[in-house]
Amino acid sequence: MKEKSDSYIKEILSTRVFSVSAYLDILNTLLQACKTKVVGEVSEFKRAQSGHVYFSLKDKKDGSVLNCVIWNSLYNLCGVEMKEGLEVIVSGEPDIYKPRGEIKFKVSSVRLVGEGELKKQYDKLKRKLEHLFVEEKKRPIPEFPCKVGIITSKQGAVINDFLNNLGGYGFKIKMADSRVEGQEALKDLLSSLKTLKKQKLDVLVVMRGGGSLESFLAFNNEVLVRELARFPVPTIVAIGHDKDVPLLALAADRMVSTPTAAANLLNQSWQKLEWEIKEKEASVFSFLSSFFEKFRLLEYRVKEGLLRIIESEISELKTKMDRFQSVVLSNDPKRNLALGYSIARKSGKIIRSIRNIEINDMIDLEVGDGIINSKVYERKKSEPKS
Repeated sequence: MKEKSDSYIKEILSTRVFSVSAYLDILNTLLQACKTKVVGEVSEFKRAQSGHVYFSLKDKKDGSVLNCVIWNSLYNLCGVEMKEGLEVIVSGEPDIYKPRGEIKFKVSSVRLVGEGELKKQYDKLKRKLEHLFVEEKKRPIPEFPCKVGIITSKQGAVINDFLNNLGGYGFKIKMADSRVEGQEALKDLLSSLKTLKKQKLDVLVVMRGGGSLESFLAFNNEVLVRELARFPVPTIVAIGHDKDVPLLALAADRMVSTPTAAANLLNQSWQKLEWEIKEKEASVFSFLSSFFEKFRLLEYRVKEGLLRIIESEISELKTKMDRFQSVVLSNDPKRNLALGYSIARKSGKIIRSIRNIEINDMIDLEVGDGIINSKVYERKKSEPKS
């Protein structure tokens, strides 16, 4: 098939006369198939007023030179501070600039060569962004999270490990499929953050498996780290690592090492509530057992004519039963919601006072059969009881 295609192209090129512009368009179309990665030493580095970067890549062995350009937006995104003599690997494709007939390699991403250079870049950026990693800026993971955003690759074991360990508490998962390996994953990760930023979430989880410092390049990018730090809801980063913790994990509100640990963290408040309800149920069962024992004793006393004592004890037991039943009911969120109560939350946090909200805030009201999204138009203090 390829041979037929090549023959067809050759036939067209040999039988027609093209204008210079048309011929260069054909060449650029063919050159798009030459997208690749090239390694070399940076020379003739120059940044134009527009911010675009022009440089050459020199082959260390024979001095061959490849002229390159990387546009301003892509250069700011790559996270590499280029300079003369730096050895880099660039990804891109060749392109002929028609007004001059010059061929340049259009670069889409840049990464450093060698663990040593990568480590230097990591340490430098870590110092620059350390204000984003302080504990005082960490937000608590909300209790009883329901809507969970996930950024990871749909391929592999990571997402399966996470879902298999997530409890059956009615979680609603909104997933953004993203590459998570190497520098090329950066655009996917940023796009996923942008997509999930528009969703109504309680918490965001970013996950991938372990790997080398080189494989974590995208997770040590300044643009990505800053985007995560200003994400509107609390974040969990579950990235396996050895000694150099990815900067994205340091910027998260909670950092865990595995997808399983992330799932367990989300389960935590639900499990605690489940245990508390079971404890109350056990307490009620124990009380009822005791009650029936006393009832049998009272029944015996009735036969002996101790009616007044029995009436008194029955009244006491009834009071205790009502108290226990009240405790159980008051600790059962679902029952309270079914009775017409609601739970108000703002950004995943339960609202306990009008001081926690402002006019025009968006709040969620959880009722017995769902969640109502509301806007605050007025707030009033309760009248003091006379």
